[in-house]
Amino acid sequence: DWDGIMERDNHQEGEAQGVKICDPPSESNPPVDTLATSLSLLGNHMFPDPVERNDSTTVIKEEPADSLLSDVTAEEQSLDAEPHSDQAATKLETEETESSERQNNVSTQPSDRGTEDAAIDDDQSDSGEFVVTMLAKAKLEEQGIGVKGRSSPLLEAGTQECPAFMSHRDEDVTADSWRQHRKHVFVLSEAGKPIYSRYGSEEALSSTMGVMMALVSFVQSGDNIIRSVYSEEHTVVFLQKGPLVLVCVSSSRQSVQQLRGELLYVYYQIISMLTQASISRIFEHKKNYDLRRLLAGSEKILDGLLNLLDSDPSFLLAAVHCLPLASSLRDSISQILQKAITPNLVFSILIAKNQLLTIVQEKTVIEDSRLEPADIHLLLNLIGASSAFQAGEIWTPICLPLFNPDCYFYAYISYLDPPECTVCLLLLSTDKEAFYAVAECKRKIEEAMVAQNSLSLIAKVQSYSVSQVGVSDLRHFMYKPFDVPDNYRQLTQFTSPEMEAPYSSEEEKMRLLDLYRYMHSRIHSTSRPLKLIYHVAERETLLAWV
Repeated sequence: DWDGIMERDNHQEGEAQGVKICDPPSESNPPVDTLATSLSLLGNHMFPDPVERNDSTTVIKEEPADSLLSDVTAEEQSLDAEPHSDQAATKLETEETESSERQNNVSTQPSDRGTEDAAIDDDQSDSGEFVVTMLAKAKLEEQGIGVKGRSSPLLEAGTQECPAFMSHRDEDVTADSWRQHRKHVFVLSEAGKPIYSRYGSEEALSSTMGVMMALVSFVQSGDNIIRSVYSEEHTVVFLQKGPLVLVCVSSSRQSVQQLRGELLYVYYQIISMLTQASISRIFEHKKNYDLRRLLAGSEKILDGLLNLLDSDPSFLLAAVHCLPLASSLRDSISQILQKAITPNLVFSILIAKNQLLTIVQEKTVIEDSRLEPADIHLLLNLIGASSAFQAGEIWTPICLPLFNPDCYFYAYISYLDPPECTVCLLLLSTDKEAFYAVAECKRKIEEAMVAQNSLSLIAKVQSYSVSQVGVSDLRHFMYKPFDVPDNYRQLTQFTSPEMEAPYSSEEEKMRLLDLYRYMHSRIHSTSRPLKLIYHVAERETLLAWV
């Protein structure tokens, strides 16, 4: 009844995509050893059938931290206590073709109240796409999957802000240095209330955000939706999701679709802390509500997400980068997670060195839905954004927006290898009172991994070098397979070697990622989508194939 890990040969026939960057043609180098590390595709492992509950068994329960911040008024508390409205599956709207004229133009699209903004790179829908479109999942609350709630105490678990983080908040928004940032992101409400700014304080930018909202409202008055504004050096992208408006001002070469996808991730991160239903109810009751009161302390999480969006290609590919690991070791770890079960435990996720190691999913869940890469990205960012999770065992509600944007899971987060804190166990339950039962699962998992010496083996694992692939003059590549049978229900993944010389410096890494983004936008152009691109640049030769 369980899906195992499927190991794939790099030479297996089948449709795939990737971008390769090579040196200019030269004499062939002697062949090197082929890649020895197993690059396995993770299957969505499943728990065995749940064990019958014994009514005579006493389970010690612990209440999670209070989910409401102290400054929420009694009126808003009573609002949150109202029953949730009926849930409906989110529909995604296909974006219009991007305009080729990029000088001082405003892109608008007729309004359609029955649909929502499209997900990342929604111009592609076939199985051979470079980036898989993220679709919102139908709500599963009636099946007991996901728990409704209000706000998350994750917002109160932040650590002391470092000076560099504080400097972004204190930055002078009138200075030239503020304008010269590569990318700005703003979040505001429909009433024009500031919610978040990547650089500078929201108070100092209140008038700027008011102008942004005025643009949105003016275009809406003509039954249109503002999508983007182009100037000679900047692209301004708008995304409206319910009562929230997200704006990106970028001087990079990224396409509008790529920038809109990044705004969508910011929206999802906010939803993961508050849930979509809670935000909607709050603004229905009080349109000029200051959402910063509920998001206090979450700025570091949003900043961390934007830093990852700039440096991690996982978001561009809508895929998860898994830790390269011998298939036998990964399989044995998955079996350990499969045996440590308790009622209402839905997901067991093991993360090592900020990369996914394995996931075990409850059997009945896999028949209806599965985790999307975006949910994994948000979880990885959340855990990596704060050192508070290294202090001990954390029990907190968390929303997975792509799985169910209106409900909370209860997450148990604990590191298995203190003080190094590189291997993190994440257990998601639908029972808010299951802390001690889930903590017992963690104890069993930890004991089994220590007995098998798994933690020390994981500690020795390193990413692989491009030279191990055995292709002469190849500098870097990304590979994401598409021919995985659907019955395996595996998480969308990609593999990529370490960035080595000449891409060792931060500047060169960013230049390489910009090249990938450029090739991605070319191959997924809405006006002229391509299957194969061979591009000769000043320093590299690039090949993209889907």
